[in-house]
Amino acid sequence: MRTLLLNPPSFKGFDGSAGSRYQACREVRSFWYPTWLAYPAGMIGEARLLDASAEGMSREETIREAGGYELVIIHTGTATFEHDAALAGAIKDGYPQMMVGMVGPHVTVFPEESLLKAPAVDFAAVGEFDDTVVEIARGKALPDVRGIVFRRQGSVHRTAQRPLIDDLDRLPFVTSVYARDLHIENYYIGYLRHPYVSVYAGRGCRGRCTYCLWPQTIGGGVYRVRSADNIYEEMSLAKKLFPQVKEFFFDDDTFTDHPRLEEVVRKVGTLGITWSCNARANLSKKTLHVLKENGLRLLTVGFESGNQKILTNVRKGISPEGARKFSKAAKEAGILIHGTFILGLPGETRETIEETVRFAREIDPYSIQVSLAAPYPGTALYEEARREGWLTGDGSGLVTDGIQNSVISYPWLSSEEIFEAVERFYRRFYLRPTPILRILKEMIGDRHEFTRRIREGREFFSFMAKRKAALS
Repeated sequence: MRTLLLNPPSFKGFDGSAGSRYQACREVRSFWYPTWLAYPAGMIGEARLLDASAEGMSREETIREAGGYELVIIHTGTATFEHDAALAGAIKDGYPQMMVGMVGPHVTVFPEESLLKAPAVDFAAVGEFDDTVVEIARGKALPDVRGIVFRRQGSVHRTAQRPLIDDLDRLPFVTSVYARDLHIENYYIGYLRHPYVSVYAGRGCRGRCTYCLWPQTIGGGVYRVRSADNIYEEMSLAKKLFPQVKEFFFDDDTFTDHPRLEEVVRKVGTLGITWSCNARANLSKKTLHVLKENGLRLLTVGFESGNQKILTNVRKGISPEGARKFSKAAKEAGILIHGTFILGLPGETRETIEETVRFAREIDPYSIQVSLAAPYPGTALYEEARREGWLTGDGSGLVTDGIQNSVISYPWLSSEEIFEAVERFYRRFYLRPTPILRILKEMIGDRHEFTRRIREGREFFSFMAKRKAALS
């Protein structure tokens, strides 16, 4: 079947793609690649990947575009499910003979419920969906497809569970799909050079963080990896496909946990490309130097909190003291750090928020991201918050007009206080001489960086104004 893999439109500037861990509008323009959709898009003969959100397409434009296909696969998440279900209905109204399916973490956690709430959807994939979608596109009858919930004669049925893919090397190169179907200039991440391209070297994660969405829903709790040769082959191709790219990004939940890490980076290093990745704050000085020598520019590190009790509560597997030593070693190796922090995790108090702000200022990463604890259904954090009565309402209001809400509230710390602390955190980190001078130095030395920083500054303060309006 002619198949459209669709990352649907939603809120303006909203990054809810099949690759975004925090589905929300960010402080500056941010779009991750819809990588999970790119895999089946590369496995089906007559397929196209359409990122309507990154393209800035309207709902009406998207519906018209879908008309040329027989099968539409919509990626959805908790924050946008109602919008996506309505879009599916509009597509079905316009093209009644079309088959419509949904994939993603929300329908994985609530498959039957999702079909009941989205009557236009014919099936939902549960878990990893590459082979599932391919089989359906090739005409296999729904009752014979493993890993789905489907609709038949007015009732909902579930098929046998589909096992995770062990041999990731058999999957196509997503960069070929990007080159065919996407405009890479649409994709921005504030701490990465533009344009950038991201890939996965594996799926799943060895970590057990209670809040992390993908490993607990789609990716699986086991870190399955591609071989060093397979990764090298794709990166070599990507370098040829995208000569304009200034940086590549390994977007595994924790790329530095790859069991053949040094072999991988030494091979990639021979290509002479600049790359960055997600990392845990536990790398040795030796490993950091190997990474740097082979093209690494920046590590994205989830510090989350400066309080040990909170880190223990969420099973982070690091300590503030270890993070301090790691940060010092990374700086000595000449590696930049983008530090991410989460406010409102179990154990948070006014005092621990202050402790985390002080911690961030002390280790002084190159840049930071501050998010609100997001108890996505399917995560251990969601189950804990529901069990303890911490969720505001039913916990479904993760975003308002695309802006992340604080949906956890404690008897000792309200959701409003947690929400307001995000802006205070940013201001106390960035409105200091060291970060200001760091940013000015980059702006003076690079005309493109100057233009970008001016744009991001406007976006940041505009976003903060919208956050205040949302709170009121």
